[in-house]
Amino acid sequence: MRHFTVPEDGGLVMAGLPDDILHGYDKLRAEVYADSSEGSEVISEQVIEAINSFAASNPGKLFRLGLSTGATPVSLYKKLSRKFREGRVSFKGVSVVSIDEYYPSNPRDAQSRNSILHNELLDNIDILQENIHIPDGSVPHDEVAAYCRSFDEKASDLDLLVIGIGEEGQVGFNEAGSTDHSRTRTVLLSYASRKRQSRYFNGDISATPKQAVTIGIGTMLSAKKVILMAWGERKADAVAKVVEGEVSPDCPATFFQLHPNAVIFVDDVAAAGLTRVVAPWLIGPCVWTPKFQRKAVIWLCQKVHKPILKLTHKDYIQNSLEELVDLAGSYDQVNIKVFNDLQHTITGWPGGKPNADDSTRPVASKPYPKTVLIFSPHPDDDVISMGGTFIRLVHQGHDVHVAYETSGNVAVHDSVVMQHMDAAAQLGFGDRSEEVRALIASKKPGEPEPRKLLDIKAAIRRSEARAADFSFGVPDDHIHFLNLPFYESGSVKKMPSGQADVDIIKALMDKVKPHQIYMAGDLADPHGTHRVCTEAALEAFSQLKEEGAKWTADCHIWLYRGAWMEWELARVDMAVPLSPDEVVEKRHAIYRHLSQKDIVPFPGEDPREFWQRAEDRTGATAKAYDELGMAEYQAIEVFLKLS
Repeated sequence: MRHFTVPEDGGLVMAGLPDDILHGYDKLRAEVYADSSEGSEVISEQVIEAINSFAASNPGKLFRLGLSTGATPVSLYKKLSRKFREGRVSFKGVSVVSIDEYYPSNPRDAQSRNSILHNELLDNIDILQENIHIPDGSVPHDEVAAYCRSFDEKASDLDLLVIGIGEEGQVGFNEAGSTDHSRTRTVLLSYASRKRQSRYFNGDISATPKQAVTIGIGTMLSAKKVILMAWGERKADAVAKVVEGEVSPDCPATFFQLHPNAVIFVDDVAAAGLTRVVAPWLIGPCVWTPKFQRKAVIWLCQKVHKPILKLTHKDYIQNSLEELVDLAGSYDQVNIKVFNDLQHTITGWPGGKPNADDSTRPVASKPYPKTVLIFSPHPDDDVISMGGTFIRLVHQGHDVHVAYETSGNVAVHDSVVMQHMDAAAQLGFGDRSEEVRALIASKKPGEPEPRKLLDIKAAIRRSEARAADFSFGVPDDHIHFLNLPFYESGSVKKMPSGQADVDIIKALMDKVKPHQIYMAGDLADPHGTHRVCTEAALEAFSQLKEEGAKWTADCHIWLYRGAWMEWELARVDMAVPLSPDEVVEKRHAIYRHLSQKDIVPFPGEDPREFWQRAEDRTGATAKAYDELGMAEYQAIEVFLKLS
């Protein structure tokens, strides 16, 4: 399956740019790639080169490689496994040291770090068992201190350490407060950390260990070379601190600024807070496309706290934007051009306004009505992320279909299931409470949930999605539940996506033949459901286009974002304003997803409910437009046009 990325528009001229200029703001060298796959490919080549070079010059000696677990290195481990199968590298001369393990834990537990590292890499290569060193979470409490001292010797002075960093800059289980002198030890896991780790324990924080064994920052710094990794938009704040911030125990990964041979690999969105991304004109000459001009002007407005049309020549010159002014001829021409460009993204007619001059509108007026297909990765992403636009499209007479790509079953709490069973019994439809209670009792942490229980949870989520759609006036035969196979693993970890998923989407697309397709644009998430669903949908569209499906020539794809992040205003192609009443109607549609209200199994550290996140996000977007000098709206949903 092809790997899709959101296209860039303009930016820094890289040709001929001196390396020291590009990395001039880096306190820790950062290498930026389009996505985790591309970055992992480069890292895998460096790992292979290090192993092979060492073997050639140190016959009979073991290359000592430190590795981490979790979601970040998964792409790297897949590439290393593939390259081993291709004969590019042997691990017989490699000693692997894993950096952490839950404590207490059994190495045979499915959710142990030991098992994860074996499943993702070690079981797929030719490493010798005696050369695998993973902290033992089963060591008795009165022996663990001595064990940690012994393990620290194994973990010191590694030839290469390859690790991911967390959303708060943690490395391994070295959280905020860890020092650069710390060695291998047991640590208490914070509530926030246990909440993150609970996804490996079916979302049950009570089953998540309260401690861990981790090698320390000081131990990590003893490695001869260190490669750090960070993928996805949720790592952006941490990456900015690690690369350009001050060294601080509050962000443990910043200590790697002190290492003489350390580098961090990040994708475009994880690099979003770096100077070379935020303000490339401070680095060197740029390609000034209209959207890139918009990016610069919005940055300037936010820096000097002025709307677009109040920016002065002095504002531009004092903030290194002479190149843009010279290109346009004058600062006021830049102001007017960008103001009009941004204003033309705003439309109350996301399907196009009938019989209107559409020369400056983001969507053509014809045909009318349009056939619209909205893809929703989970059964509530549609209303959370673009519920107001969904309402507009239906109320303005377009033929709107919605497709739920996955069942979302693992995100239903057991107590919600029992509540539904009780309601059925009270209504006289049969009492199966004890049967379902026994299913719930049979669950084991780290193992897939019973299929019968998952089927009940999927039915609950389908009924909620239908209720939300009915509230807008969407007919039943326009609501499609695709149940893509990759999702149905019964646990948080999903199966690989493949042609079977693509074929299901192709069949629906070719049946509906839409003029507009809306889908989640969270392509930066390297392992999440949103990315997998959207890549499958984009692959389906591409295959249909290549196969000659005529309707694809007149179809446009619009990308929305999730409840946590929004598109940068510089990239927006369409902004749909919402009235106060539409915000309330959208909120009520989100309310229909009762299983996700109040007790969401995997909410992360954000205590807000989904409707609150959605309203805060769209309200902030409206405020940002207002501060730039646009009309003031209650809320705005924004979209990027992919094709």
